[in-house]
Amino acid sequence: MNLKPQLIKKAIIIVFFASFATMRASAQSDGISALFKGSPDDVNKLLNTYAAPLFKGFGNGLNGGWANTAKTQKFLRFAIRVSATGSIVPQSDKTYDVSKIGLSSRFSFPNGSIEPTFGGSTTAGPSIKYTDPTPVTGGSVSLPLPAGVVSIIPAPQVQLTIGLIKNTDLILRVIPDFQISKKIGSVGMFGVGFKHDIAQDFGTASNIIPFNLAIAVGYTHLNYKLPLDVKPDAGSTVIGSQDFTNQLLDGSFAGWNTQVIFSKKLLFFTPFVALGYLSSTTNVGLKGNYPFVTGATITGKPVYTSYADPINISGSTVSAGGGRADIGFQMSLSFFKLYGSYSFAQYQSFNAGIGLGF
Repeated sequence: MNLKPQLIKKAIIIVFFASFATMRASAQSDGISALFKGSPDDVNKLLNTYAAPLFKGFGNGLNGGWANTAKTQKFLRFAIRVSATGSIVPQSDKTYDVSKIGLSSRFSFPNGSIEPTFGGSTTAGPSIKYTDPTPVTGGSVSLPLPAGVVSIIPAPQVQLTIGLIKNTDLILRVIPDFQISKKIGSVGMFGVGFKHDIAQDFGTASNIIPFNLAIAVGYTHLNYKLPLDVKPDAGSTVIGSQDFTNQLLDGSFAGWNTQVIFSKKLLFFTPFVALGYLSSTTNVGLKGNYPFVTGATITGKPVYTSYADPINISGSTVSAGGGRADIGFQMSLSFFKLYGSYSFAQYQSFNAGIGLGF
């Protein structure tokens, strides 16, 4: 048995399982269900704010792992690698003030309004109060909001690099849609990038440059689908459709990354630094019918209204972008390679991976 390809295969499975188990923790936890309070407009505001670190971190991570050296592959030589990026949620994105996100006047905050985001404390914040404005029959109910889940957001990278002519690499990230598991969901990825060693374009001057110098650009697009099961409390009043089957989280994530890379090979060890710019976009929707708390009885029990396809998470709130700086290394042991790097950006991150080069 060839152990090296088996190692790559197992690494791919582990990376994808870890990444999308985190996504599932957001979508399937009691926390997300706890955000279905008020109108779809209110819930959109709650979800966009609470989940912002998850989607920013994931988009940031998709832009990682493109290159760990400025040196390009020889013509038609290739390398395959699998790596994972962990994006660190900054302190400023670990909490939010629920009283300042524009919720309707039905909400009040008698116990305080500072709540953890997805990347914040795993201890829940204060409950908020929802008051039904219906005369005589209307009441109020205390509603808990979700605690944080994790402050480091993982994202996967699996890519093939092929050497072309004139010191240029073609980089591909292609994963056909497949189901990781029924609980984790299904994923598909496409990405393409190029890296060009511009030091070799300087003619004889390249002989006196003590390092490799390259420019790189990459684009990644990832689709993710996850079946959901959000239902009202047993015995509750539900207005509208009570068919809560076929619920689905349908998400797409895209990212651009550009870099200038400096590296120097020292025997089997190649350190590098890079400067660049990244941007990411997120578009996540909930498909199907979902129960929303839209009222309360005089005994304090919630009243639900069913809405179809109610949620869309997108825009600058859940997108990452800006300058970045990377420092890291590539270690080559025959055709087996190890990679590692750390990135300084809006969301700082670290990346580690393994690969084979031929």
